[in-house]
Amino acid sequence: MKALVLAGGIGSRMRPITHTSAKQLIPVANKPVLFYGLEAIRDAGIREVGIIVGSTAPEIERAVGDGSQFGLKVTYLPQDAPRGLGHAVLIARDFLGDDDFVMYLGDNFVLGGINDAVERFRRERPHAQLMLTKVKDPHAFGIATMGPDGRVVDVEEKPRYPKSDLALVGVYVFSPVVHEAIAELKPSWRNELEITDAIQWLIDHDRRIESTIITGFWKDTGSLADMLEMNRFILESLDSEVSGEVSADTEITGRVVIGPGAVITGSRIIGPVVVGAGSIIRNSQLGPFTSIDCDCTVIDSEIEQSIVLRGAFIDGIGRIEWSMIGREARLTPGPRAPKTYRFVLGDHSEVRVGV
Repeated sequence: MKALVLAGGIGSRMRPITHTSAKQLIPVANKPVLFYGLEAIRDAGIREVGIIVGSTAPEIERAVGDGSQFGLKVTYLPQDAPRGLGHAVLIARDFLGDDDFVMYLGDNFVLGGINDAVERFRRERPHAQLMLTKVKDPHAFGIATMGPDGRVVDVEEKPRYPKSDLALVGVYVFSPVVHEAIAELKPSWRNELEITDAIQWLIDHDRRIESTIITGFWKDTGSLADMLEMNRFILESLDSEVSGEVSADTEITGRVVIGPGAVITGSRIIGPVVVGAGSIIRNSQLGPFTSIDCDCTVIDSEIEQSIVLRGAFIDGIGRIEWSMIGREARLTPGPRAPKTYRFVLGDHSEVRVGV
């Protein structure tokens, strides 16, 4: 079995961060989202991986290399533009050959990995194995409808009138039969070759489709809110490890990871928090649910429920929450303008103004 990982998307919902960085490489708990998927593939016993890349190919290739750091053998498959998940399978045809394969969206995270889905596929030998989960907004996903026997009878991409609330998680397992379906695809209303249309073709041609409804944590990290939620979830599973230098006047509570070479003085750290190697934290409060990447500086500031990327400099900003700060970004106070108030007050009013 092989794996096909999609990492060619431009991440328009994550701009401006993705103007200069691949969305799949944005770190969550100080590890790129893409790496969680590659580790899940490795843990499922798969070694050959094709990665679909687009305009951010050089950055992804620098980060992943030949795959040996994950115990994988990686082949890069260029895609000239995002043209749908079906198109990704089409251009990977030579790489995939006649092997079964897992298709994994590179910006997805699935709690517990994909071992169960892969093992069930190997054991039961369907033509496709889907992972489904209930969602609040079915309009935003590929949606599956189940028949009375519990089998998938219909799939539709981002339906206007959803027939169910079961979304397709961004992990699929296919037999080579799916290539027959891909060859028959026509562009959808989005001008893309949809993998949901390929799955529907398999259903219409009496191919066997199996599915598993997952109830654990799954996240398609396409927005800042998704990233912060995934960050929070992963930080909750941290085991404390302090490798850096922590001064006696620093208070630490909860689970905290402090990387080698990090220096924390006169601060309060409320876990779960991770501070990357070489970062400096001075007279500040971090956490809970905050990730500070490597080589950052935080002085006289409070940061909660946020992700700070490598090399950022934050000094005297007061309180930051529910934020993502980009690589090498600098946040410092500007000149303070005199306060001016304008009032129209009714009779007998009382106003208290903080100074």
